[in-house]
Amino acid sequence: MKGFVQNIEALATKNANFRRVLYTAKNCQLVVMSLHPAEEIGMEVHKLDQFFRVEEGSGEAILDGVRTPISAGFAVLVPAGTKHNIVNTSAAPLKLYTLYAPPNHRDGVVHRTRADAEKDNEHFDGKTTE
Repeated sequence: MKGFVQNIEALATKNANFRRVLYTAKNCQLVVMSLHPAEEIGMEVHKLDQFFRVEEGSGEAILDGVRTPISAGFAVLVPAGTKHNIVNTSAAPLKLYTLYAPPNHRDGVVHRTRADAEKDNEHFDGKTTE
């Protein structure tokens, strides 16, 4: 079968890795993330669009300096060029998934921790899942 058809809520809530790339297509990429209490993705700006969906936990989305509380069920759309961060402000893990359009990471990459992600200077290399 071509494409990706799975229960994203279950995959996101069971994920314990900071970042895990699940599927990479030519024009978008699906990634699950888990942030520990007080952890954040880190302030960043992309030349691509990014979508986040919170599946479990609560935190804060920061887009161009505007802070908005987020929790399970919230969606965050970050247009290209927007300075942004997602912060876990709770005592429980923040579980979410994100879509990058176009892809941002190497297909299949797993970063167990944020420190692992920061040490790995990987970027999308043009190779897709299929």
